[in-house]
Amino acid sequence: MLFKDIIDLVAITTAKDPDGFPVTTETKRTIFADKKSVRQSEFYQAAAQNIKLELMFDVRSIDYQGEELLEYERQRYKIVRTYDKDGELTELVCSRLEGG
Repeated sequence: MLFKDIIDLVAITTAKDPDGFPVTTETKRTIFADKKSVRQSEFYQAAAQNIKLELMFDVRSIDYQGEELLEYERQRYKIVRTYDKDGELTELVCSRLEGG
């Protein structure tokens, strides 16, 4: 694995301000990843449920901390599925967020 692609993992947290109103905060972390193609069978299974999978990345498991979004080449993606491959790598399967 080359881990030559750079992605930003985006964590979104919601807390309340002193007046009790919700405040959303984004935290980004830049990591190296290995971009891969989505498997054909997984692509078509997701499409049957109106989910369009576009990208898949392998990242080091130690780098992934449960984020729900990622950015790659100025486009934002939702992490639809994660898969722990061998305890050292985690696979992130992503769908593009419109307007992201």
